[in-house]
Amino acid sequence: MHNNFIPLFSNYTKEFNYNLKLAFPVILGMLGHMFVSFADNVMVGQLGAAELAAVSLGNSFFFIAMSLGIGFASAITPIVAEADSAKNPVGVKNALKHGLILCGLLSVILYSLMLLAKPAMRNMDQPLEVVDLAIPYLDIIAISIIPLVIFEALKRFSDGLSNTKHPMYATIVANIINVAINYLLIFGSFGFPKLGIIGAGIGTLISRVIMVIFLWIIFTKNKRFKLYVTKIKFKITNIKIFKKITDIGLPSAFQMLFEVGIFTAAIWMSGVLGKNYQAANQIAFNLSAMTFMVGIGLGVAATIRVGNQKGLSDFVALRKIAFSIFLLTALIEIIFALMFFILKDWLPTLYLDTENISKTIENGEVILIASKLLLIVALFQIFDGLQVVILGALRGLQDVKIPTLITFIAYWLIGFPICFYLGLYTPLKSIGIWIGLLISLAVSSILLYLRFNYLSKKLILKS
Repeated sequence: MHNNFIPLFSNYTKEFNYNLKLAFPVILGMLGHMFVSFADNVMVGQLGAAELAAVSLGNSFFFIAMSLGIGFASAITPIVAEADSAKNPVGVKNALKHGLILCGLLSVILYSLMLLAKPAMRNMDQPLEVVDLAIPYLDIIAISIIPLVIFEALKRFSDGLSNTKHPMYATIVANIINVAINYLLIFGSFGFPKLGIIGAGIGTLISRVIMVIFLWIIFTKNKRFKLYVTKIKFKITNIKIFKKITDIGLPSAFQMLFEVGIFTAAIWMSGVLGKNYQAANQIAFNLSAMTFMVGIGLGVAATIRVGNQKGLSDFVALRKIAFSIFLLTALIEIIFALMFFILKDWLPTLYLDTENISKTIENGEVILIASKLLLIVALFQIFDGLQVVILGALRGLQDVKIPTLITFIAYWLIGFPICFYLGLYTPLKSIGIWIGLLISLAVSSILLYLRFNYLSKKLILKS
């Protein structure tokens, strides 16, 4: 029986090419999202550690809202994939329409909650210099949650149709615009006002609005997509479809919230340690997030392919495809781990002006702390990539409730207490915080793997 469930190694590797073909545009698109953040961090870092820490603090509030929005929108992909493989165009269009309505409403709620939460910054034991810079920055980027979540709804719809290129194009265009606006407004180039981190916020907002407009135009010009995006009757809705999206979307949103939440807590705990620790944490977080986008891309591929096989009721192929993606992810993440280990002393220098004599000591301390954190980042790459890909496969099975419980246990019942104690009550400080993050990711990936292994075997036995 065991041999029936585990195909030969070559059966996994022969799926690599298609998995990468499907995932690559998603990876580039997600890297595009992160490049907005990377460009902001690198440019703002030239202004100093306080400004970099302020972007970190402002984004920590935004990332919480973003995790809920992106997590919820991810429900659209498996529903569209299942309807598409079942040759049900009405089901595809209904998933898009109802998804857009729900994501639009959610984005407005998330924007309102960020504004209400803003005063909490002054009661979090963060450096006052950092808080004063972060609040006006958050005022601007908070608005961008609305176009970002709507873009995610459109992107997840496109992913569900196994077309991952269009969102990538939109993200590339948005990135070019963001970097250009950043250059003009952060530093006051070519006669534009020098706005510092406010300029970075304005660039981010404008680029996210353009992403939505650009992607919608692509859809209306494409023959396959035009059927779904034209003549949408938003007034005619079906409560059952709202419920189906919500049943998958809410647990998926909480899955992302639990993970992003613990990284956000790490930002806040680093702020308690001081602005240099917070700036170093932001460098480590931003670099690890860049490589995490590869895991997210492969996770989307897992959702699409598992969702398609679920629609075809081919559970043997479903399991083989999922395991091929898990293996591919592990191999890629090992390469990233080696890169972080080898380049740990050089990568942090990209974020700070090392030639600024007046800030030599401050920047040197930030770089030293960040290089130590990257040693841990190198190791947890593997677990971070695996857990998001396995979550993607489980989402393709439309199994979301138990995985949500698993992520809560791993991050908040196990990981957070370790982060809190080692970070704030031992000499390890920020290294202790990241050790806690590493343990939580390891526990999450192992438990999620056991869940998928159990469910996929069960489906084969029943078929």
